[in-house]
Amino acid sequence: MLTIEALSARYARSGRLEWIGLRSQRRGTVTSVRTAELLQDRGLTGDHSVKRAGGKRQVTLIQWEHLPVIAGLCGEAVIDPERLRRNLVVSGINLSSLRARRFRIGDTLLEGTGHCPPCSRMELELGQGGFNAMRGHGGITARVLLGGMVSVGSPLVPVE
Repeated sequence: MLTIEALSARYARSGRLEWIGLRSQRRGTVTSVRTAELLQDRGLTGDHSVKRAGGKRQVTLIQWEHLPVIAGLCGEAVIDPERLRRNLVVSGINLSSLRARRFRIGDTLLEGTGHCPPCSRMELELGQGGFNAMRGHGGITARVLLGGMVSVGSPLVPVE
């Protein structure tokens, strides 16, 4: 029988980067791009978070499969990723399983550092109940261990 540790390192398949978003200012508008550069120990070039090195919240990721759930909980047909204010939207792999693990996206190496809970801005962006609609669906935070380029369609592969 496999241990919990061994089971936690097994994945049915790799994931895929579906969307990239940048905010040049902390509370600024999110801009969708097809390709971006991640800088080691900083974050995405063009994003406000890149201004300072270090920290555990250099990049934020959310699960593509959760977007319809959030939309449904908000009473909307669709929720565009820009509204959720995360940097990367990925599909095909459970992001929660990467929270304390290393993974590659494109040329980069990231390490999941924690949950990315919703903030009060979700109430403003999604309307009444937006905060609660995001609870449990906020994704994860990560730090950039090795910089490089990522593009929509890049594979997300866990690293042992």
